[in-house]
Amino acid sequence: MREDIMTSPQPLLDLQDITRTYATGDAVVRALDGVSLKIHPGEFVAIMGQSGSGKSSLMNIIGCLDRPSSGSYHVEGRDVTTLSKDELASLRRDTFGFVFQRYNLLPSVTAAENVELPAIYAGSGKRERIERAHALLEKLGLGERVQHRPTELSGGQQQRVSIARALMNGAEIILADEPTGALDSKSGEEVLRLLKQLHADGHTIILITHDPTIAENAQRVINIADGRIVSDTGVVPAAAGHQRIQRQASANASWLPDLGEAVKMALRSLRGNLFRSALTLLGVVIGVAAVVAMLAIGNGSKQDVIQRIESMGSNLLLVSPGAPGTRPSGDIATLVTADADALKEMPNVSAVSPERSTRATVRYGSLDFQTTINGVWPDYAATQNWTMASGSFITQADVQGYAPVIVIGQTVAKSLFPDGEDPVGRYVLVKSVPFEVVGVLAGKGASAFGSDMDNTALVPLSTGYMRLFGKQYLNTIRIKVDNGEQVEATQAAIESLLLQRHGKEDFQVRSTSSLMEAATETQNALTVLLASVAAISLLVGGIGVMNIMLVTVTERTREIGVRMATGARAANILLQFNTEALVVCGIGGLIGVALGFASGWLAEALGMKVAFTAMPAILAFFSAFATGLLFGYLPARKAANLDPVVALSSE
Repeated sequence: MREDIMTSPQPLLDLQDITRTYATGDAVVRALDGVSLKIHPGEFVAIMGQSGSGKSSLMNIIGCLDRPSSGSYHVEGRDVTTLSKDELASLRRDTFGFVFQRYNLLPSVTAAENVELPAIYAGSGKRERIERAHALLEKLGLGERVQHRPTELSGGQQQRVSIARALMNGAEIILADEPTGALDSKSGEEVLRLLKQLHADGHTIILITHDPTIAENAQRVINIADGRIVSDTGVVPAAAGHQRIQRQASANASWLPDLGEAVKMALRSLRGNLFRSALTLLGVVIGVAAVVAMLAIGNGSKQDVIQRIESMGSNLLLVSPGAPGTRPSGDIATLVTADADALKEMPNVSAVSPERSTRATVRYGSLDFQTTINGVWPDYAATQNWTMASGSFITQADVQGYAPVIVIGQTVAKSLFPDGEDPVGRYVLVKSVPFEVVGVLAGKGASAFGSDMDNTALVPLSTGYMRLFGKQYLNTIRIKVDNGEQVEATQAAIESLLLQRHGKEDFQVRSTSSLMEAATETQNALTVLLASVAAISLLVGGIGVMNIMLVTVTERTREIGVRMATGARAANILLQFNTEALVVCGIGGLIGVALGFASGWLAEALGMKVAFTAMPAILAFFSAFATGLLFGYLPARKAANLDPVVALSSE
């Protein structure tokens, strides 16, 4: 409801014995010295004084931008000196509208968006504030300039935008600090005419000026010098029917401003300095890309090693000659074929293959190729999970009949039969002994230890003893376990049996599962190492973000002051600058993930083993986000803790 000024005996503003002192080194400057002043609703007051008189300090205290050193100040009966920073911000937002000499418009946004600023901190809906901002600019003659930025407006137009911003939340009190000081005479007269119209509409106008001709436009003139009021023409009774302005009700039920607005401002801030923004993003991009690419390469290497160990045979036990702690060697005569016969009868054993090997040259026609000749049993294929590319494998009849047959690997086949001739049925010479090729093994590639598994030739063990090896003891016995969950129990039983047969522990038993565990642990350690290096890159990127944000806060100190003057609380400023850090790191995170995948694909194209999974990419992106939150907090807190007066006076 409106109420007549004459029916409100309580002053709108009541200052009693206000002092404001500043420490400058060892000296104390008294800007205000016992100022007492009452301003009633609907007054048009000019506070006049020369530079250094204390008029700006008085305006800052009246507008709740600063606190008095002593004395009391009440706004509509409310003691301002007891209010917190956020309560003062709310009071500025709902009660005061500021018109500054230098306009203090945000350069990166349009006229309409500058006007909307106080309504954002009041919690107004987007459509509501857009409509009101456009209506105010239309009323002030700027309907055609709503989408123009401040640099595209004249000084008078910028000051009218500033006035529209002051009116956005329906502020009852308009504080105009030298509003014509930066304008030509024509624009200055126009601004004064607008202030008179606002007074006629019910606003209380407080005009700060050093010019007596400007002060003459007010109904009441207060002169201040050396921090004291030296003259006051007194309260002028309001004209009959003069009504108080009806303030807009604040819709702000939460400390959060419009988050979308914060993101939009963050993107504009990035666009404002593209080169610096790119450098800021670079550290985050490199860190995230390194995490994604290195984890993919690490996981790919781990999977490759595991696959190669599995290619040796799953659920496999390997018995080697020599006591534990000694290096296994084929020249240690402790394992014999009878041991393999005994092991074959044990429970949970599905296949047994005793082996002896030697290096020899295999000849076909005029081609020679040196390879490893292995004497094996038919179960060798089962223990190795090895299939045939062509022909057949060694049979039990071949072993019992000392058959001169041979099965060759892919590498041997390609070396001896380079023209694609089918080796099966052909005869090759091994140590001048002819062997019929009965089969060609399917390709297996490299072993877990990097050797070529396809560079091999297999003969019946009995034939090898008689024609190739000369010695009747074994290099290895391969045992395939039926039930993988009982590998350890089976291993213990094998050790017990061999110990009973040999009378001493002159053998070693290992399992491929233990090899796989060791390899997995090693690869995991390497992956963690790679991830740690990448994480350090991300950390360095985060420090870069913090440094840039600290510079940004310094560069935008005046903007922070403007936001505080229009009602932004500490939480609003904190959110604004933290959002900017999050946007930087979020964009950097997305680019980094894409670059990480691209790097991984390039590494794969160059022959490296790469395994992409979603988790590293998700982890890297959210780590970048967390980096923005962590390293953006300190600059944001610095911005939120700035004093409005200090921020506004920053150059």
